[in-house]
Amino acid sequence: MQEGHTVTAEISFARAMLVVAFLLAALISGLMLFGASPHIPIMVTAAFAALVAILSGQSWKEIEGGILKTIGMGMQSILILMIIGCLIGVWILSGIVPAMIFYGLKLISPGIFLVATCIICAIVSLATGSSWTTAATVGIALLGVGSGLGIPVNMVAGAIISGAYFGDKMSPLSDTTNLAPAMAGTNLFEHIRHMIYTTGPSMLIACIIYGILGMNYAGKELDTTAIDTMLSTLSTNFYITPLLIIPPILVIVMVVLRVPALPGLFGGILLGAGFATFFQGSGMTEIIKAAHSGYAAQTGLETIDSLLSRGGLESMMGTISLILIALSLGGVMESSGMLNAIARKIVTYAKTTGSTVVATFCTCVFCNLAAGDQYLSIVIPGRIYKDIYRDRGLHPKNLSRCLEDFGTITSPLVPWNTCGAFMATALGIHPFAYLPYAFLNLINPLVSIFYGYTGITMEKLPPQAPSDEVAQIEQAITDNAMSHH
Repeated sequence: MQEGHTVTAEISFARAMLVVAFLLAALISGLMLFGASPHIPIMVTAAFAALVAILSGQSWKEIEGGILKTIGMGMQSILILMIIGCLIGVWILSGIVPAMIFYGLKLISPGIFLVATCIICAIVSLATGSSWTTAATVGIALLGVGSGLGIPVNMVAGAIISGAYFGDKMSPLSDTTNLAPAMAGTNLFEHIRHMIYTTGPSMLIACIIYGILGMNYAGKELDTTAIDTMLSTLSTNFYITPLLIIPPILVIVMVVLRVPALPGLFGGILLGAGFATFFQGSGMTEIIKAAHSGYAAQTGLETIDSLLSRGGLESMMGTISLILIALSLGGVMESSGMLNAIARKIVTYAKTTGSTVVATFCTCVFCNLAAGDQYLSIVIPGRIYKDIYRDRGLHPKNLSRCLEDFGTITSPLVPWNTCGAFMATALGIHPFAYLPYAFLNLINPLVSIFYGYTGITMEKLPPQAPSDEVAQIEQAITDNAMSHH
């Protein structure tokens, strides 16, 4: 339950599952039978969930308060989304993205491209703490390079997602990396060290698979004609110089120096506008249009036009509306107690360490599916399982690791989740298309579950720990991390 929120009646597991069944039916029928986007099915489900809550004794005031509070949790993500939409449009106009594609095509060979893509995105995301910034800047450029090298864009997008989310969950600058230990009751750096045991092997396996996939392209005759055509088209339509790489580097530096995301990214827009004027000779009208409506490429080469025709504030509105609707549904289900009712039922089957870890996995994935936001997939299971892990004699860092292994890592695989919706919009590829190639995101949960059943790295609590002192320490950690978030 949300703090400071009083529920007038407990909602039953059966009624909570009725809403879940309705959501699945609405999504399947809407997406598969009527060709609709997820917006309307989820909106209708939110209305149905509110009706069920009211019939269960909740008041509309409580439900509305829950919706607004949950949307409030997602507002920073929405604002970042709007800023990044503008950033993409301006950076393409200024030649920054075209320059990254240009030099990438010259430097990276097909055989190592997928591994290089994953590692580059991991480094950038680790430095910035932001998978979103990584995908929307370096990711878009790498998509263009991969396309020029003849590698399927779905595969490239999967490597981008894997690398971006490695950095997102391992960086001390990431909000989820701070939120998870706060919810579990451990400290940040202990949490990061403990994640190495699951995330490290998962990343290694993912890179090996990308290396094997890349071998399929290494032996093929490289179509230098197509690449030369792309390079010629880019250099004809944009003034290309290594100086255009400066803005992405400065944005990364700003984030590393802990400049808040919103002003840091806005600074990136201003840099892009200055570079557009200086290097491409763009006027203010063009800059404003690119920031608002996106960049419309007219190079005469379809590959380049489809790649560079994107960005702008308007391009993010569909994603933002989906996020707001998904958060509304999550707010109804959280404030009414539906999510807790389902989670409590799952917990009854968690008798061993392994089954407790699996229960945590199910709860985190369910929150990503039903609540539509990765923050809720960390906050809600964190609240539910905190005492359960302690009662089982498990150190809180086991829970904080599981929250990231299951909540953070699966969020970009759900199309209507804030993360999945953003990635689909920024990369122009549906989450279900890149899902089979997002190897880190698929392997990491399996490694974590394997450790749960074998006991590997599942650290126990020390034999004696004064409960009052532990509670005080946990509260201090929680207050500190939540203020950072």
